[in-house]
Amino acid sequence: MLRFPRRAVITVLLATVPATGFAQQPVPRSAGTPYVARNLPDRIMLTPAADPSRGMAVAYRTDVAQSPSEAQIAISVDGPTLEEKAKTVTGPAGTAKDSANGPALYHQIRFDNLTPDTVYAYRLKGSAGWSEWLQFRTASAEAKPFRFLYLGDIQNGILTYASRVIRQAFHANGGIELVAHAGDLAAQRDDLDHDDEWGEFNQTAGYNWSIVPQLPATGNHEYVDVTLPNGTESRKLGPYFPLQFALPANGVPGLKTTYYVDYQGVRFIILDGTSAIDLGTMAQQTKWLDDTLASSKAKWNVVLFHQPVFTCARPQDTAEVKAAWKPVFDKRKVDLVLQGHDHCYSRLTSEAGREASAQARANGAIQGPVYLVSVTGSKMYGLNDRARTQPDKTAEATELYQVVDVDGDRLKFRTFTASGKLYDGFDLEKRADGNHLSDTSEPTIAMRTCAGTIGPDGGKCVARGK
Repeated sequence: MLRFPRRAVITVLLATVPATGFAQQPVPRSAGTPYVARNLPDRIMLTPAADPSRGMAVAYRTDVAQSPSEAQIAISVDGPTLEEKAKTVTGPAGTAKDSANGPALYHQIRFDNLTPDTVYAYRLKGSAGWSEWLQFRTASAEAKPFRFLYLGDIQNGILTYASRVIRQAFHANGGIELVAHAGDLAAQRDDLDHDDEWGEFNQTAGYNWSIVPQLPATGNHEYVDVTLPNGTESRKLGPYFPLQFALPANGVPGLKTTYYVDYQGVRFIILDGTSAIDLGTMAQQTKWLDDTLASSKAKWNVVLFHQPVFTCARPQDTAEVKAAWKPVFDKRKVDLVLQGHDHCYSRLTSEAGREASAQARANGAIQGPVYLVSVTGSKMYGLNDRARTQPDKTAEATELYQVVDVDGDRLKFRTFTASGKLYDGFDLEKRADGNHLSDTSEPTIAMRTCAGTIGPDGGKCVARGK
């Protein structure tokens, strides 16, 4: 059964009212930021190939005068002579997209046959000339220590609030080599004009999106509501996501929002919970998930998707996802499950609860999948009753980012607040009998929850009930 938030249903109904019906309210616009496509490339987004030691891809936007998709790429050198040995790479002609900010062309180019563990520089062609040179490093062909960033829903207050969190993450944590997004990168409902939202999303991290490869999962807000010819309601992927991200084509056949990437000893598997729950692809995704985990030769397996197995705000767990995917995670010994959607923080290591989990660890028990939920943007939901005792650590009304260090048999997971305070942390150690989890010994700040109408920062509690 399709389930839509009330606001989404109202939006669909209003869209079908004839001109003589109720007048629609104007869609809000970003203050002072028109996001008009100009004569140099913008919205530059780097994404990895399935084998990022050999390939990368880039998506970007130009004005309509630059129809060809053209880039130059070279192995980086230490003097200002990059263009001497640069190779020109082309892609399909730009895809036209009109918006409230006017017409634009969206381009995608893939860089193939690259050398592992090598710094490359690339630049992109606009109608007025070339962009600046931008650098990335290909992955190593072998397992090698690296650091990645995990972000929950950016979605709301994208430029106003979420930008400071993301910038703090990059400022305080050098060496980030990948960014994993757990869906709902933009609200794409009625918060702001959609093109403004994606303009703000790109502005939040600026050049970091163009030099650090991104692993985005789709959330329900990557989809837009539609009314089918028979009058029933459905969803379809919004126009911006497939234009903004050039993703590997190795997922469920016909479902380009699923894919996997092998990066230096970690297999990242990206699923589409909205398509699975609302559009009937659960069975196909579950089989693909099982096959992709079974074929993995990686030491660590991380699964990324939006709707959480174990919720921290919604009253009930996500039943369809829990029934279909959790048994696969258990059987295939998944290490981390990274999620969003609930606009709160939760680190859950046992469905039996935090006390049972702590006791099991004290007795030397093997750790199964660790389930994370987090949020980066400004929309906040209050914790449900189970969140008081089931997860090991929770937070509400708190913007967060997560830094994960992978080094051989050890995975180090740390959660930070918007101002850079350590909030939660644990280490996973992979031994012969399985994973063992230990809480960080580093000092963390106090639990952040609302006390009635008072929020954890002393002002009003902005976490609303779900």
